[in-house]
Amino acid sequence: MADTNHAPRAFVVPQVEDNAEGWGPCSVPDHLKDLPYAPFNKADKIGRAADFSGATYGKAHYGRNQADRNAPTASVFNFGYQDGEDSYKLVDNKPVTRPRFGPPRRFQQRFQRRDRDPRRDIGPEREGVANHAKDRPPRTRRGNFQRFGRWNRDAGKTSQGPSVEVGPKWRMLEQIQFAALSKLNVPEPQAVDLVRCGKLECYDKAYDRVTPKFSRKLQKFEDIVFPNVTTSQDPVIKRLQEQKEGNVYATDKILSRLMCAPRSAYSWDVVVTKVGDKLFFDKRDRGDFDLLTVHETAQEPVDEEKDPHNSASELSQEATQINQNFSQQVLVEGERAIEFDEGNPFEGGGQQKCAKQAYRYRKWEIDEKTVLIARCELDGYADNKGQDALVSIKALNEFDSKATGVDWRHKLENQRGAILATELKNNANKLARWTAEALLSGADQLRLGYVTRSMMKDNRSHLVLGTQMCKPRDFAAQINLKVGNLWGIFKSIVDLCRTLSDGKYLLMKDPNKQTILLYQVPGDAFDPVEEEDEEEEEDDVNEED
Repeated sequence: MADTNHAPRAFVVPQVEDNAEGWGPCSVPDHLKDLPYAPFNKADKIGRAADFSGATYGKAHYGRNQADRNAPTASVFNFGYQDGEDSYKLVDNKPVTRPRFGPPRRFQQRFQRRDRDPRRDIGPEREGVANHAKDRPPRTRRGNFQRFGRWNRDAGKTSQGPSVEVGPKWRMLEQIQFAALSKLNVPEPQAVDLVRCGKLECYDKAYDRVTPKFSRKLQKFEDIVFPNVTTSQDPVIKRLQEQKEGNVYATDKILSRLMCAPRSAYSWDVVVTKVGDKLFFDKRDRGDFDLLTVHETAQEPVDEEKDPHNSASELSQEATQINQNFSQQVLVEGERAIEFDEGNPFEGGGQQKCAKQAYRYRKWEIDEKTVLIARCELDGYADNKGQDALVSIKALNEFDSKATGVDWRHKLENQRGAILATELKNNANKLARWTAEALLSGADQLRLGYVTRSMMKDNRSHLVLGTQMCKPRDFAAQINLKVGNLWGIFKSIVDLCRTLSDGKYLLMKDPNKQTILLYQVPGDAFDPVEEEDEEEEEDDVNEED
């Protein structure tokens, strides 16, 4: 029988809050305040309400499926402590040095144990794979990176500056692409001598027996002047112009610069002056046109910051001085000299003597409208089986064996071809210009000297390690220098300049592109008289101050 004395329990209805703006409680109880909570929307997939390890492992640690990877992460759980961080200072950041000699590492011991284990049996299939891997050449660091794309392709390239700053009044008229110049071809015209000046000394054949073991010190000829007169200031060319000989005038160095333009990498410039139907190709005063380039076409340029003595300007001056001194040292004094019709046109009455050189002023009829007059240089002559062979003397120089990869002192005697091939790769433009100048002057021989530094850090003392004789036409075929292409390039430039109006223009090689730019410049540009007047005015102003 049920107990009727007990009263029924009362049911207390809890307080229900009505959230008119959304769902969920309207307020947070006191004992639940300041607890971390990850908010989420109804449309979002619920991932983790509280993630205390998200900042440490990230999404990838929990991303076992697409739902976990797309789940929102809570940034409220990221720990950050900012107060007091500025008070900490780094005391020592030196890397921990490992002992050079010590116990081998674990993986080395493991492989050594595997190699020493006689019980390790190799089957016939595995043995073939092992032999194949053993015969495979070792992979280098550079080769491994090249397998996976163009790694560090432009690391060694540096942007070169222009040979002259473009003025605000200059106007660019034309852009000549090197690719178009390389396809030109014109039959080689015949050369005719008009005037021959100076005298030629005999080449000393004792330098043909010079070897790295029996080298000779390169002498310095500081009391000799090497004239570099431009075209419009040459007295013989002025006289030929008055006699109405030709309508295009230049020098062999300017012609070689234009003819071998597709092989150049550094910026250069040539001034063109048109007066009526005549064209004058000149070099700019106070420029570096006559300086020889070094390491111009090499894949990796010289690091100037590492060694300032091997900068481009320092190497150019060094190579030019070596070339001048070598051309005078290999000539025999007191031997029979070949004297031409006229004396040296640049030898004045001063105490300084001019270099032992001769000049041939030659004429080429390129077509009916173009007749070229050019001054060409010769450095000496050599006895070739009882006949006098005209010689052009040049010198290659070594400044750092590590930069070229070939040590001349050890490999010149037995591997001269490898050294010449390296020079053709690193100095393609310079060797092409020397060959073109020898062809223009009508030289029978091209004598190349190999000069190195006495000490690699000293760029003032040099040694002659050996010489080499080449025939200009054979050497041109060896370096793939086509004579028809040389004349085709020059003829195309002349035809372009003929279409211009009278005035002064500038041909400049773009410093960073395989392009020649043609600018129209003011008539007083590059005027040495104005530059001297400006310097005098500046000096007067400074004195007045």
